[in-house]
Amino acid sequence: MSNQLPRIAVITLGGTIASVPDSSGNDAVPKMTAEALFDGVPQARKLATLAPYSFRQYPSGDLSLKDILELAGLIEDMAQAENIDGVVITQGTDTLEETSFLLDLLLTTDLPVVLTGAMRNPGLPGADGPANLLGAVQVATNPQSRGLGPVVVFNDEIHLPRFVRKMHSASTAAFSSPNAGPIGWINEGRVRIPLRPATRTRALPRELISTSRLPRVALLKLGLDAEEALIGLVLQDGFDGIVIETFGGGHVPRQLMPSLTAAADKIPVVFASRTGAGEVYESTYGFPGSEKDLLSRGLLSSGILDGLKSRLLLTLLLATGGVRDEISQRFQDFLS
Repeated sequence: MSNQLPRIAVITLGGTIASVPDSSGNDAVPKMTAEALFDGVPQARKLATLAPYSFRQYPSGDLSLKDILELAGLIEDMAQAENIDGVVITQGTDTLEETSFLLDLLLTTDLPVVLTGAMRNPGLPGADGPANLLGAVQVATNPQSRGLGPVVVFNDEIHLPRFVRKMHSASTAAFSSPNAGPIGWINEGRVRIPLRPATRTRALPRELISTSRLPRVALLKLGLDAEEALIGLVLQDGFDGIVIETFGGGHVPRQLMPSLTAAADKIPVVFASRTGAGEVYESTYGFPGSEKDLLSRGLLSSGILDGLKSRLLLTLLLATGGVRDEISQRFQDFLS
């Protein structure tokens, strides 16, 4: 039996965890290399041989779907080369939930893939990056993580991409999973995953996705006295799909129904809840603009997915040639 440490690829994308403030302690920007990230985490080098890879150096809002498609390809290539035992990805927290969900939809490897970041940059008191990095390496080197699919590790909690959300703009406990809670945690360096899902997300065929022309999917969020004209403008601009974040369990103002019906006749229109937790209804209400009315007019239910993740799933489904029935089924898969 080999006594060699597991080899973990550390892929950095920038973000707060890699940001360096100026001499006054302000105006932090992503500058730290993958190697520098671990200077303050000597415990991690006792757990694994770290192979740093600086992939991007962006604030996370600058990342694109094309970047994450390329990242997924890089991870699969690393896995096929059989020279790593797991992957840790660091990035900014603003889009961490979206990156993790995209990787969950794209990756087929059984290797542990762990995403993390930080809420406080290294120049601030109580910077959380080192602890999150150590936690990510602990999970990536743990045998329980193999075959689990990508996970988010933050504040010593382990979350599934389909559920995890950034729920606070500043707290070091910003990430939670409203519909399910974390599936595990880290305590005294020990990884616990008592709520391992029975199945992992079925990956979409990445080879069918052309980055030269990715589908355009609009995300609209309803508020009081919502403007019907917005839906028409989306159609006029040639979008390939729409995700609409509705009130409560799937309700829209009745005055929006003509334009939503017209849109659903032309392109896929998915409705999610703007609340960010729970699932949309199917048959509780019957008034004009209710969830039952939306379904009867050809709109598609997002199930448990919020608007951000519904937009990403619909984009990839359209990119891989998904038709209406397949799109509907894939959203329902997340309920099983």
